[in-house]
Amino acid sequence: MGINTKAVDAKNSLDKPAADVPGLLGGRVCTNTALRLAARRLGQLYDEALAPLDLKATQLALIAEIDKLTVAAPQGPTLQDLAARLAIQLSALTHALRPLVRDGFVELRADAKDRRTKHGVLTPLGKARLSEAAVRWAAANDRVEAVLGPASAASLRALADQVSSDAFLAAYKSQD
Repeated sequence: MGINTKAVDAKNSLDKPAADVPGLLGGRVCTNTALRLAARRLGQLYDEALAPLDLKATQLALIAEIDKLTVAAPQGPTLQDLAARLAIQLSALTHALRPLVRDGFVELRADAKDRRTKHGVLTPLGKARLSEAAVRWAAANDRVEAVLGPASAASLRALADQVSSDAFLAAYKSQD
């Protein structure tokens, strides 16, 4: 049984600074950078559409998800369920909720059985703001779809769904 010298060389090359970055990259393009740039651009467009309501697109997504999950859980989703659904850390969720709670759109309520568990609930003001924001979001979304074209927009969403799926993560990790 011998040592896999390719694996050892690869590990050692990770420990040293790359002397020839262009050679190492070899014409590769960065999928992460391209996706982040596209996401930032789209985020800016949706944020502009929602600016008159003093909402960001990320905040709209959060209150819309609370509203959607409230159908199955009338007491409102737990923060843990909400974080899992949005694929973010609980600490990031609580940070994102602060301005929505401060502005009276969301209320955090302790669970009746376990006081440590909190539920996110839209207030009447939050429901009204969601309705107003949905109109502006739909207009921005329609404009994005018109510029990309329906087929490209559908492809973009399908690829984004694929990359954000558990199956993609499992396949990526199996490449180790």
